[in-house]
Amino acid sequence: MTSIAVCPGSFDPITYGHLDIITRGAKVFNEVYVVVLNNSSKNPLFSVDERIELIKKVTVDIPNVKVDTFQGLLVDYAKSVQANTILRGLRAVSDFEYEMQITSMNRVLDDDIETFFMMTNNQYSFLSSSIVKEVAKYNGNITELVPPEVEKALTSKFK
Repeated sequence: MTSIAVCPGSFDPITYGHLDIITRGAKVFNEVYVVVLNNSSKNPLFSVDERIELIKKVTVDIPNVKVDTFQGLLVDYAKSVQANTILRGLRAVSDFEYEMQITSMNRVLDDDIETFFMMTNNQYSFLSSSIVKEVAKYNGNITELVPPEVEKALTSKFK
């Protein structure tokens, strides 16, 4: 049986913490769909298309990763690509509380789709896209937080 996972997020922008989960997930699952959420309640720095391009650039060497976007219910997207798993990263206990609510709702919507949690590498446990954007906005050093392609894109946005 082919194992297909969906790794959803806003990825605004993608960080080394996200890449940690994606890379490790790609070792566990036959295919990993990295799916950019189009959340209308957020005001993203990068457009969906820009985020997709950045993710494609930084995952180009991971052959079983596909990049996509969706609007609507995640379980519907998962079914559309025949995924049986949702892959999520956890940084701290606070992430767990939020993720438990989402996972419980997804289970109500479709109990055939499992959620697979991975703890992020300790060196990225503090890392979020919001923190990266804030540091980049004030010309702080983000070299250890994001891939060079993302650093370049952030620098360009904040000029």
